This record gives sequence, C-alpha cells and structure tokens, in this order.
Amino acid sequence: MEERKEERKGISKGLAQALIVLQSIIYGFGDPISKIAFDVVPVYAMMSVRYSIAFAVCFLLFHKRIIKTVKTVPLRAWLIPGVCIGMSYLLNNVALSMTEATSVAFIRSMSVIITPALAFLMFGKKYRWQQLLAQILVLPGIYLLCVKGGLSGFGAGEIVTLAAATLTAATLVLSGKYLEQVDPISLTALMGGCSAVLALIGCVIFEGAHIDMSGADAKVWGIILYLAILCTFLGYLMQNLALTGISERSVSLIQSLCPVMTAIFSFILLGERLSAAGVIGAAIIILCSLSEAWNWKSSSNDQEE
Repeated sequence: MEERKEERKGISKGLAQALIVLQSIIYGFGDPISKIAFDVVPVYAMMSVRYSIAFAVCFLLFHKRIIKTVKTVPLRAWLIPGVCIGMSYLLNNVALSMTEATSVAFIRSMSVIITPALAFLMFGKKYRWQQLLAQILVLPGIYLLCVKGGLSGFGAGEIVTLAAATLTAATLVLSGKYLEQVDPISLTALMGGCSAVLALIGCVIFEGAHIDMSGADAKVWGIILYLAILCTFLGYLMQNLALTGISERSVSLIQSLCPVMTAIFSFILLGERLSAAGVIGAAIIILCSLSEAWNWKSSSNDQEE
C-alpha cells in the first residue's frame, strides 16, 4: 500500500529526526576511537566481539520477541537487511584500519546520493534529473577531499568505504520496506546477529580460527563496549525506530552529519586535519547531499512510500 512514511504508524517525525542526529554523534565519536583499538587488536577479532556482545545484550532483553519474529516472519524480511548492514559495517571497520577516519566518514556519507538510486532500481521510485546532477557534482568533491585534501588519496581504503556506503544505502531502502513486517527491536537484534556471524567468518578466514584479544587493555575493552552497546545495539535501534517515522531518504540526509562529527572527534583524538582543498571537497559533498535530499523532500508531496 502506497502511503507517506511520515504517516505510518510509528514514532513522531521530530523524535525520528532527533534519534538520527544522536546516532550521528555516537557514530562520529565511534570512528576515531575504533582506529585507536585497531592499533592493538586485530580488526575481525574486535568486530566479532563487538557484534556478539551487542546481539547478546539485545537477545537477553528481548529474547521472547526475537524468537517469535524468527518463527513467524519470512526469512528474507530480516536476513536481507541484516546481511546488508553486517557487510556494510564490516567493510567500514576494515576501511578504518586502512585509511583516515575522516576520509572514511565523508565517503560513507555518499549513501545519501546512492539511496535514491537504489530506491529507483529496486522499487521503481521516482528518480529526477536533479538527483542525477547531484550525483555527478559530488565527484569533484570526493576528488578534492581524498586526493587534494591532505588525506590518503583514493586508494583501497576509500574503495572499501564506497562499497560500505552502497550497502548502507541498501540497508535503509530494504529496512524501510521490511519494517512493515518486522518490529524495530527484533530487526535490530537480528541485524546484530548477522553482523556477528559475518565478522566471525571474516575472523576465521583472515585471522585464523581463534579470536585474539590478548592485546586489549582496559581502554580497548571500554572502546569495544562503547561500540557494542552505543554504536551497534542503540545505533541500529535508533535507525530502525526512525524509519517508522520518516523515510529512508530523510534518514540518509540527517546521517550526513556523521562525517562532520567524525572530523571534529578525529581532530581532537587523532590530530587528523583537512587542508583547504579538503574542506572545500567536504563542503561540496555535503551541499550535494543536502540538494539531493531536498529534491526528494519536494517530490514527496506527490508520493512517498
């Protein structure tokens, strides 16, 4: 049934927007501290522990609801978005171990451009020429940010981040659809479970059959708990709750705040700086993202799923 996302039964629009702003702040702090932990703990091992803790906490609190969902809801309704978000955050964390946190955050923000494209390809949602223009104009912004911006250039880490951004966009589009069948809490838990399984598979393939956390001290364990409880459990939940009140395009737009927060926290914690060209590139990306989302907002008066 076609209807506005804002009019679906769910949380209010204002609360949904506030949740994504809070999620962006939490994620913005999570990126640079992840790099601190990756200096002493293998990437896949840390992610395996992080997502396993998140799933365990969620399952402990809501196990009856989760079990009921698994038994009664079609598998695709939670497995497909679960795999997408698991792969997205897996690749995002791998990218953080390969390049600067600021570069990862800004390229990841391209999901605001990719989201409407995927919505068109998957579900035939209207895709106007203004969106295509924004997509083209964002390319010089990426060039200035990553090649001229004082970061690492457009290398393997940036390519991995771009793949993560695409999967993030797919998660938003698919979650917006399947939240009609799955409640936000159950979807959050099952997303966490999928993320944990994918991280464990990566750990076995790339780091051996055991999880080596021998290098983790109290500070690293504190970072892991922050990433597990706030970034994963609460982060996933805030996103899923928000999708019951606003569209995936609105969520993606507000999430463009995340790279701004990451840049601030990366400067404070890691000393990462953007050159003048990098600042201009970042501004172009954000302006294109805002323009893209504004075009979607104006067209939503006609029809929005």
